[in-house]
Amino acid sequence: MAVESRTNKSGAVAQKAAETLTPLELEIMQVLWEAGPSTVSEVQPKLRAQLAYTTVQTMLNVLLRKRKVARVQEGRAFRYRPAVSRERATGSALSDLVRRMFGGSSEALLMAMVDTRQITAEELARVAERLNAVEGTAVGGEEEQ
Repeated sequence: MAVESRTNKSGAVAQKAAETLTPLELEIMQVLWEAGPSTVSEVQPKLRAQLAYTTVQTMLNVLLRKRKVARVQEGRAFRYRPAVSRERATGSALSDLVRRMFGGSSEALLMAMVDTRQITAEELARVAERLNAVEGTAVGGEEEQ
C-alpha cells in the first residue's frame, strides 16, 4: 500500500515499471495464459530461448513480486497461475506505449500505423465499426431520453 500512496515522481515511475512487462516476462505470461497453471519445469521448455531452470524460476518470482502471477505449493514445487488477464496486460502495455511514444495520443499511434503501412484501410474500417458498436452500447441509454 505504501507504493500506491507515493506521490513523488520516482514513486510514479516505480509504479509504472511494476505494471509494464519485459519481453521475457510477457513470454512467460503467454505460456501461463495458454497452458494454464504451470510449474517452472513446465514453463521452461515452452519458451523460445533455452533458459536455465533457475532463470525461469527467478523470472516467475519477479512476476510474483509484481503481482502478475500467484502460486500454490504442490509437493516440493510451486504451480504458478496468471493473476492478471491477458486483456488487462494488453491494456497496460498499450497505455504505456501510447504514453511513452506518442505523448498520450491514441490518434498519433493510429496515424503512425497508417504512415508505416502497418494497418490497412479494411482494418481501419473494421476498427471504426467496432468503435461505433462500443460507443453505441455506452451511450445507447442516453439517446433514448
